[in-house]
Amino acid sequence: MKIEKTLHSRIQKMDFNNIIFGNQYSDHMFCSEFKNGKWIHSIIKPFGNIMFSPISLVFHYGQAVFEGMKAYKDRNEEVFLFRPEENFKRMNKSAFRLEMPAIPENIFMNGLKKLIDIDRNWIPKHYGQSLYIRPFLIATNGVLSAKPSEDYMFMIISTPADTYYKHPLKIKIEEKYSRSASGGVGFTKAAGNYASSFYPTRLANEKGYDQILWTDSSTHTMIEESGTMNVFFYLKNKLVTPKANDNILSGITCKSIISLAEKEGFPVEERNLSVSEIIEGLKSGELKEAFGCGTAAVVNYFETISFQENDYDLPNLSEEKRISLYLKKRLLDIQHNLSEDPFGWRIRLKKYHYK
Repeated sequence: MKIEKTLHSRIQKMDFNNIIFGNQYSDHMFCSEFKNGKWIHSIIKPFGNIMFSPISLVFHYGQAVFEGMKAYKDRNEEVFLFRPEENFKRMNKSAFRLEMPAIPENIFMNGLKKLIDIDRNWIPKHYGQSLYIRPFLIATNGVLSAKPSEDYMFMIISTPADTYYKHPLKIKIEEKYSRSASGGVGFTKAAGNYASSFYPTRLANEKGYDQILWTDSSTHTMIEESGTMNVFFYLKNKLVTPKANDNILSGITCKSIISLAEKEGFPVEERNLSVSEIIEGLKSGELKEAFGCGTAAVVNYFETISFQENDYDLPNLSEEKRISLYLKKRLLDIQHNLSEDPFGWRIRLKKYHYK
């Protein structure tokens, strides 16, 4: 792997007391090219613009997948990655569905670890803050016909991150638009999944809601995800979450929350969950709490769920009584090396020596 370190770091311009998600990027980026059926030219170089042909198929047929992951610091400023092997496996699962080449593990992991090590000063130090890491794979050549590209580029960039949502969320159950369909690409992190959600989300925002609670495309009667998050409901004294399928992304944070909840003795069910069951739980009071989780958001609880122009407020619990906040703290404590990691999720990033 070739390494070209920047001669002019931008970190002096970074205000770590005022982090705006996605507004500042670390000094370097990782790139690896796929040409003639093999991976070549892996390099870490200064962050900057890249140049592609206008006929690159990423622009025309949407061959683009990505991941979201984080690096954390502990009190001694040691750096830890969180479950990177899960991101590696999921990225290749997404690539396979979009007829893109698999990324070799050594390219993904070595590029990731050396890039974050070089830019470790960009990782914020405070509890709950992190370095958000964005690996992505795009098609970089082709002709204007609907078929897969022959050439691709895999890249990794990163940005300091604070709390994604800073307040409880108001959620609207969607009854017209869909984020995915059976047999489609909803289980992948395909770029187009997010582009198609922007318009219905804006409509919900204009009515005062923060996000959409997506439902199945065929009947709009079954709960799927909320915005970019998996969802949990504390219903009838059980944590219930829709089971991942072709329509629902298998979230790494979601799987971690399930493992933590089970270890802490909370009953957990992964199953089909209907809109009517949620509304009945809200009306009866049997639904005590609802929250979303994801890499960027970590965990964020809902204060209101809207359905058919009716707003249903969830119980106004104290922070000490919220399962969502309890599980969020347990997760962050592991990520920041403040507690034992019984699952082996935390990966200490060693310091490399560069010429």
